[in-house]
Amino acid sequence: MKTLARATQAIHIGVGKDSATGAISYPIYPSATYRHPGVGQSTGFDYSRSGNPTRQTLEEGLAVLEGGVRGLAFSSGMAALTTLFLHFRTGDHIIASEDIYGGTYRLLTLVLGNLGLHISYVPTSDVAAVQAAMQPNTRALLVETPGNPLMGISDLAALGTLCRKHELMFIVDNTFMTPMLQRPFEFGADVVVHSATKYLGGHNDVCAGVLVARTAELGERLYFLQNSIGAVLSPQDCWLLLRSLKTLSLRMERHNQNAMQIAQWLEKHPAVKAVHYPGLPSHPQHALAQSQASGFGGMLSFRVRSAQMARKVLERLTLISFAESLGGVETLMTLPDIQTHGDIPREQKDRLGIDESLLRLSVGIEDVADIIADLEQAFAAAERDA
Repeated sequence: MKTLARATQAIHIGVGKDSATGAISYPIYPSATYRHPGVGQSTGFDYSRSGNPTRQTLEEGLAVLEGGVRGLAFSSGMAALTTLFLHFRTGDHIIASEDIYGGTYRLLTLVLGNLGLHISYVPTSDVAAVQAAMQPNTRALLVETPGNPLMGISDLAALGTLCRKHELMFIVDNTFMTPMLQRPFEFGADVVVHSATKYLGGHNDVCAGVLVARTAELGERLYFLQNSIGAVLSPQDCWLLLRSLKTLSLRMERHNQNAMQIAQWLEKHPAVKAVHYPGLPSHPQHALAQSQASGFGGMLSFRVRSAQMARKVLERLTLISFAESLGGVETLMTLPDIQTHGDIPREQKDRLGIDESLLRLSVGIEDVADIIADLEQAFAAAERDA
């Protein structure tokens, strides 16, 4: 039988796996512990922190979708990252994208930095800059591509080659693109990370994180850390993710279509100074994005004329919600400077261009005409209030 398409794989995670009932929707197993058949015998499940049937089904499906060997589900994206970075030791050096989620910066610098990890933030869209940042104690490279919130694109193939040459763990945060649009393991990634709260969940109703390992050995090491730390995803939330993955392919198609139309509309609007979206030919890494992904995703950011105007736009939105997070079916807008990236130092944000005139838009799957109409009226109201 030929290999199934990813959309089909996502729909059929867990289907027919419950042999006791033949349930199409895999059941929720809320049990905290499991009865042993006898002394020295196990059903394969002992204690729910160590393993749960619903979580195992989800984790196996996530590994298949990403093309990895071992998937692990956590209570949040930050729990997944924390567990991953506890693989490293005091004195180790990590290189990370400078265009990165503010919560990741907070974890690496303000938490793990206190435990002796050394972090350097570089423009990972510049392979030479990554190489120049390497030190004798460098152990890993963490890349978000597209970046957050400026949507910079990093060359996964070139960075994968660089990591193999220098024996670094290559970690790719694939939250914005999902395995439906981008496959980091094909470019040499060792670990793929997701805030599954976002597109994998897709409905703004579950908080979750995912790690997928390329090899069984690394997967077993990460499982040891997951079991030791215990920040696992609950059976109910695992089931919600299983449900959501069934429509991931369709949702990503619509996110992608809507975002492209909105980016093109914004680029022509007189109130907008710049639009950051890899799908636009004006994006500096447009060709690279095309070469390593099958779409451009549903995330974009744009700059208006002033901080005052940005605030007025946010106040005037009606359909679009002024809210943090991203990747849900509903369109959300946020002000990264004071919200998602609030913990990044002012000097670094100024250098990157993250200020109060920059707005980030998570484009939902509503009718695109309704989203554009809301943006239009919010811009018009902001102009009147100026």
